[in-house]
Amino acid sequence: MTDLNGKTALVTGASRGIGRAIALALAKAGARVLVHFGSAGNAADEVVAAIRAAGGRADKVAADLRAPHGPHELAKQVREFVGDRLDILVANAGISKAASIEETTVEDFDNLFAVNVRAPYFLVQQLLPVLGENSSVVLLSSLAARASVNNLSAYAATKGAIDTLVRHFASTLGERGIRVNAIAPGIVETDMSNFAKTDAGRNFALGMQALKRVAQPEDIAGAAVFLASDDARWVTGDTLRVDGGSRL
Repeated sequence: MTDLNGKTALVTGASRGIGRAIALALAKAGARVLVHFGSAGNAADEVVAAIRAAGGRADKVAADLRAPHGPHELAKQVREFVGDRLDILVANAGISKAASIEETTVEDFDNLFAVNVRAPYFLVQQLLPVLGENSSVVLLSSLAARASVNNLSAYAATKGAIDTLVRHFASTLGERGIRVNAIAPGIVETDMSNFAKTDAGRNFALGMQALKRVAQPEDIAGAAVFLASDDARWVTGDTLRVDGGSRL
């Protein structure tokens, strides 16, 4: 089993869905986890309580990552908790918007880029003083960054930007010993992908996947734990597809 004892981790958007599963998995592996939430405070409390009940260590931190200074405020809170060392950053928080090109508004577009691209960029920037040798940064990409999936053009553009940032961050921060990678899930049964809970959505997912079941958040969490661990010590600048063989 992966051993993350003695490690500190921040997971953004960790109150539900994939972020929740990642926070629980990191804690199970031994990491102390900071559970970030934007508005779902009660759900974040439940994640913290579940980790503590299992013998782990967790605290919650709040910040609105849609706001320009949200990442700066979050980084300040994190540094107060962890002191001079953060080992793992999983920038999972994200929003989606299904709309045709004609229906997409400037507000929709700006909100998507604010949360999905600007926030992780400046969160990494603001946490650099506490990230160092053997730290791991994991960003969340998507199947939509490489394949057309429904009416997600603006959302897909944000995830394409993440794939680009991974390479630039990894190249620049490698000399500090910081690894940077991304995970690209396919369709996962979460609140963000509610359509996957319908018969039509399930059939759509199964029709494009090699593995014939709908993914659960826990299917993604294992990949995040791997990338955060020393088992992935020679992996950086990569986007790991965790999509059940979608659109092969």
